[in-house]
Amino acid sequence: MTDSTINHFSEEICSESSASRNIVADWLKTHQAELIDTANYIFANPELAYQEQKSSVRLSTYLQEQGFTVSSGTANIETAFTATWGTGKPILGFLAEYDALPGVGHACGHNLLGTAVIGAACALKNHMETEQIPGTICVYGCPAEEIMSGKIVMNKAGVFDGLDVAVTWHPFDRNRISNDIWMSQDVKNYTFHGVSAHAAKSPQEGRSALDAAELMNIGVNYLREHVPDEVRMHYAYVDNGIPSNVVPDLAKTNYFIRSFKRSRTEDASARVDKCARGAAMMTDTTVDIELVTSCKEMKVNRVLAELYYEAMTHIPTPEYTEDELTFAAELSKEAGLENDGIYFKGLEPLEPEPVPIFIGTDATAVSHTVPLITISAATMCRGTSLHHWAAAKQAGMSIGHKGMLYAARCIAEGTKLLLETPDKLTAAWEEFKNTDA
Repeated sequence: MTDSTINHFSEEICSESSASRNIVADWLKTHQAELIDTANYIFANPELAYQEQKSSVRLSTYLQEQGFTVSSGTANIETAFTATWGTGKPILGFLAEYDALPGVGHACGHNLLGTAVIGAACALKNHMETEQIPGTICVYGCPAEEIMSGKIVMNKAGVFDGLDVAVTWHPFDRNRISNDIWMSQDVKNYTFHGVSAHAAKSPQEGRSALDAAELMNIGVNYLREHVPDEVRMHYAYVDNGIPSNVVPDLAKTNYFIRSFKRSRTEDASARVDKCARGAAMMTDTTVDIELVTSCKEMKVNRVLAELYYEAMTHIPTPEYTEDELTFAAELSKEAGLENDGIYFKGLEPLEPEPVPIFIGTDATAVSHTVPLITISAATMCRGTSLHHWAAAKQAGMSIGHKGMLYAARCIAEGTKLLLETPDKLTAAWEEFKNTDA
């Protein structure tokens, strides 16, 4: 996209009549170039889980420049931070993410995710200052979401305990309230230990840890027939650096085990452990089982979903230039995306019931501590999958930027409406306390 295209969409992103302008919209329009620069900087400097030094500093520095008090090293995590502004109740938590994926960079759009969150927090701060509205805004820099870790560690440390509400969003190919049940998960490492030997001269003296790992995976693949359809078990080998002419005395796999109910996840996880122990027994090796992280499924909140949806119905969704539509068409053809030539749509209706979604996030841990709302915004054309190179392509250009600015406005406007209707916050907590999940 050319600079002229970016300038064009900068003008149209808040293309409402002057009569409908408000403090939140005005702040975002005034500062959108800074937010785009921030998103582009993080996109150009992708950092993996717990290595997000540049990204966390960039976001926290911006918040500090906008009047927030910033502390780093939240929950003893080097790349986590907390930024606060205001006093008293309610205490509003905004969850930012900024880690990238190996190989494909920001194919989950976290360069946009963290930037929109800080934009929303600053816009809301400006509104609260101007209107002299009491309350505290807390922005949390949450690293390592891609390995299901950061927020779980922070939640266990009690970081979110004092909040009245938590708000976040995620890039997708649609504009909607994320009325979704994200999956319960166990993340585990299985490390097999054997006996090294020369693979040609004396293989009988060896006990192959790699054989054990492979037999475990075979067992799990047979297990798939005997678990509920929703259960997902996927794995990867972790390179042990041993050449093929040596009987490997070490082999390691990383597993994600998921379902929509914690009880089913625990059952599948225990059965995967049995596959590992059985494989170790068959190969005369041993196995160490490490639970890296674990979480329940998402605890949705209908009160918050309806409130933030109401706010979103009054916010115009982005419009796209001919260049952007051409880009989406060419990308759809190249990547084989299914969208019938309709690349973007407006706000989707709020579903009457929660929707199970085959994806996981560490934000589910927060949803069991405090009422949580998640917004989805289209930062990519319809049919684009997360973690795909096509998602990364759009996260670094104007299509992604438009979705980011839209998400920032939705978060800020929804939270503004929550401040104006304190009875809704009370109702959200009543639902939270009375909902089993």
